[in-house]
Amino acid sequence: MASISFMYYLLALAMFSDVTLAFSSRLSPSYYDDVCPEALRTIKRVVEDAVNQERRMGASLLRLHFHDCFVQGCDGSILLDETSTIESEKNAAPNNNSVRGFEVIDKIKSEVDKVCGRHVVSCADILAVAARDSVVLLGGPTWKVRLGRRDSTTSNKTEANTSIPSPFMDLPTLLNNFKNQGLNAKDLVVLSGAHTLGFSQCLLFKDRIHTQTDDIDASFASRRRMNCPREGGDTNLATLDQTPSHFDTQYFDNLLLKKGLLKSDQALFSGDETNDLVQNYSANYGNFWKDFRGSMIKMGNIKPLTGERGQIRSNCRKVN
Repeated sequence: MASISFMYYLLALAMFSDVTLAFSSRLSPSYYDDVCPEALRTIKRVVEDAVNQERRMGASLLRLHFHDCFVQGCDGSILLDETSTIESEKNAAPNNNSVRGFEVIDKIKSEVDKVCGRHVVSCADILAVAARDSVVLLGGPTWKVRLGRRDSTTSNKTEANTSIPSPFMDLPTLLNNFKNQGLNAKDLVVLSGAHTLGFSQCLLFKDRIHTQTDDIDASFASRRRMNCPREGGDTNLATLDQTPSHFDTQYFDNLLLKKGLLKSDQALFSGDETNDLVQNYSANYGNFWKDFRGSMIKMGNIKPLTGERGQIRSNCRKVN
């Protein structure tokens, strides 16, 4: 009887451990409520300061989160600097001399650790919250960010080169790219709507405006050529839509008029699978806001490190 009781004890213990592990692996909006209740307010304060100083920074912080999640999942790997053992994702083609906002993340990390009194908030979670706060500051919707991610101890430059969507992709390639991340056609269109914010370098749309095709408005291409010559000017900036510091539906309006700046933008209004979505979001900003919230939460759930996996970095730029 004693041995049977002991077996039941072991079975119960195993079941309890499985439940505990499953619970600890879930992200939750209330993750920091007890361990550091001032964490989210502190992140918001630093993001507000940064965006008030430079409105463009909001789009940059949102983009950092996006580019992080598409490589190894949302694990803060994009923040790691180059070392003898780490090939930094910062040096991958989609990121090099392009992604920005690292100093803002450093500032957030410093301030959060100060109010928490210890290293308890991950860099990956900081990216997710800063992205949300940036959207809200620029007039967009809010959502409850699910938290509890841990930081990776590795970076993957090769994956960054292949997994981050390219501005030169056509619709089938974009759909497949998002499918590889567990995201569908609606996620593709609604998350691309983040291009209602920010700027693009001339290099990324030069061929499009200098090669007249049926998918670009001629007058729009002509205006863009004024600041983006065929030779040189690769780092010159152009707004992705007419209101680069305001979260609205102008991006989708432009696609209907063949005024998408990037090939990958206009590709969304080139096929039956996504045309209806573009028209829907152009006509109804409420639908765009609602779906954007859902897709941001879904993207933020891509392969997070939780439980005992990964670490909480003391410095977002390097492994502990």
